Amino acid sequence: MTRDKKELRRYFSQLRKEAKSDDRDKLISERLLGLSDVREAETVLLYASFGSEADTWEIAETLLAEGKCVAFPRCGKKGVMTFHIVRQLSELTDGAYGIREPSEELPCPDLKNRTVCIVPGLAFTEKGGRLGYGGGFYDRFLAEHPHIISAALAYEAVITNALPAEKHDIAVKYIVTEERTVLCNE
Repeated sequence: MTRDKKELRRYFSQLRKEAKSDDRDKLISERLLGLSDVREAETVLLYASFGSEADTWEIAETLLAEGKCVAFPRCGKKGVMTFHIVRQLSELTDGAYGIREPSEELPCPDLKNRTVCIVPGLAFTEKGGRLGYGGGFYDRFLAEHPHIISAALAYEAVITNALPAEKHDIAVKYIVTEERTVLCNE
C-alpha cells in the first residue's frame, strides 16, 4: 500500500459515496440488529451518521424502541471522546462539522457490562483494520475500554485487502456490510 492516508481517504470517500444507497443501508441495519452481541447488549454506542456513511438513524430508532441504552459521542478538546445517553433522537443537536451530538449535560453510560460500540470509518480490511478520519478518537476510546465489542458499518465496496496501520490503531471485532458480517481478529 503505497498511497498515503490522505490520498486513501479521498479515494475511499469517493468509493463510499458511489456505494451509498437506502437499500444497502437497510440491509446493513438488519444485519447489525440481528447480530447476537447487539441483541444481548445492554448499551450500544452509536455514531451519528452523516454524508455518505452507512445510516445509523434507523438502528438508533429500533434500539430505543427496544428499550436499549443508546449513547452518542461528543468529541472534546485534546482528542477525548465521551458518550452520552439519549432517550430520543431529538436530544441531538448540530455540533462540529454539522455532525449531530448529545449535550454534555446528558449522562454517560456505564461501560462495564455488555457494551457494543459502532465505529465509523472510510475503509476496512477483513482483519478489522480501519481507515478513519484521522482524529484517533475511536482508537483512543477503544484502547481505554478493551472489553467493549466493536463493530463497523461499511459498504462492501470499501472492504480492501490492506490499509496502512500504526501501533495505536485498534481493529474492530465485526464488520457489517450489506452482503455479510465479517468476524475479525478471531
